[in-house]
Amino acid sequence: MKVRNFYYLIAGVLAILFAVTHAWNGQSAVLPKLDISEIPMDTQTVFTYVWHIITAENLVFGIAFIFMSFQSERSKIRFAAWMIAAILIVRLMVILGVTAMLDVSALTDTLIDSIAIVIYVALIILGTTMKKKQSGG
Repeated sequence: MKVRNFYYLIAGVLAILFAVTHAWNGQSAVLPKLDISEIPMDTQTVFTYVWHIITAENLVFGIAFIFMSFQSERSKIRFAAWMIAAILIVRLMVILGVTAMLDVSALTDTLIDSIAIVIYVALIILGTTMKKKQSGG
């Protein structure tokens, strides 16, 4: 198989890396803080599965982009790429909006995640704009 879109390949690898680091960070740093008696079990459960939904989404997006990087028919995959980019942009808006509403001083804590999402979306957009000649090699 020949890589037809290196932007999608890089986006896919990054998404899988994001899935692994998100799961690892959740299990090692974030989710253990919930394991205290003051937080009701149903709240702990919801927070844990919401955390892992993002992990699973990143993994699925990564697999999809790696698969899409080998496809020669761009028109069949462009819509999927734009939808994933839209989901990521909305995800970033939610992260920044909720953080700003709850603790505007914590916006600096979102810098690394924000940069990662912007780079990820930029790669996707670059991949959608490749011409047929460029995507052939």
